[in-house]
Amino acid sequence: MPERSVAQACRAVLTAAAPADKVKAARAAARDWRLGRLAFEFDVAMPDKPARPDKPELLAPSHMPRRGKGGSERGRIALIHAITHIEFSAIDLAFDVAGRFGAQFPRGFTDDWMRVGGDEAMHFALLDRRLKRFGSFYGAMPAHDGLWDAAAETSHDALARLAVVPMVLEARGLDVTPAMVERFSSANDGVTARILTRILNDEIRHVSAGTVWFESACREKGLVPETTWQALVTRYYRGLIKPPFNDSARSSAGLSRDYYQALAVE
Repeated sequence: MPERSVAQACRAVLTAAAPADKVKAARAAARDWRLGRLAFEFDVAMPDKPARPDKPELLAPSHMPRRGKGGSERGRIALIHAITHIEFSAIDLAFDVAGRFGAQFPRGFTDDWMRVGGDEAMHFALLDRRLKRFGSFYGAMPAHDGLWDAAAETSHDALARLAVVPMVLEARGLDVTPAMVERFSSANDGVTARILTRILNDEIRHVSAGTVWFESACREKGLVPETTWQALVTRYYRGLIKPPFNDSARSSAGLSRDYYQALAVE
C-alpha cells in the first residue's frame, strides 16, 4: 500500500518555494505516480496560493517594464526569463488541477495532469539552464503572476479552470511560440529555438488534455461544450481572445474555431 497519496504529492509541489525544490518535488510526484507509488486519494487540500521564492519580484501586468522584440541579446534574455516564469507557474497550475479536482474525474484525469506537471518542470529546467548560459538566472528580472490569478478565480469550479487555463492561456502559447522560435532562429540561437519547439509540441498535448476533460465533463452534465466554454471564459477570463490564432496547432489539440471564433476581438 503506498505511503503517500497523490494529493499529498501535489501539495508538496505547491508548498515548495525554491525553484530547485519545486522542480525536484514535481519530478518526484510525476515519477511516483507513473510507477504506482502514490495512492489515488485526495486526503489533503491544496493551498490557496503556491509558495514562491523571494525573486523574481512579482508585479501587476500593467507595471511590467516593456520588453524588446528579442533582437538584441539583452532582449532575448528578457524574453527567455519571461517564458521561464510562465513555465515555473505552469508547474503549480498542473499539480493544483490534479490535486484540487482529481477526485471529481476518472483516474485518467490525474494521469494526464501529473504528466503535464512533469513536462512543465522539465521545460522550466531547460530554460533556467539556458538563462545561466547567458550569464543570467531566474529571478534576475521582475515577473507577473497573472497565470495564478486565473487559477485563483477558478479554484471552485473544475470546468471553469479547464476552460481558462489550458483552453485559453496555454492555447495562447500555441499562437505566439512559432514567432518566438523564428526570432531566436534568426538570431542564430538554435538552442533556444529547439527548446521552444519542444515546449510548443508538448503544449499541444496539454491543451488537448484540457479540451478532452472539459468536453467529457460537459457530456456528463448535458452541456454544449462550445457555448459553455464561451460563457465561462466571458465570466472568468479578464483578458481578450485575440488573433492571430495558430489554428492548425489548436485543431491538433481538439480546440476548434467553434470555441473561440465567437469571442475573438479583432
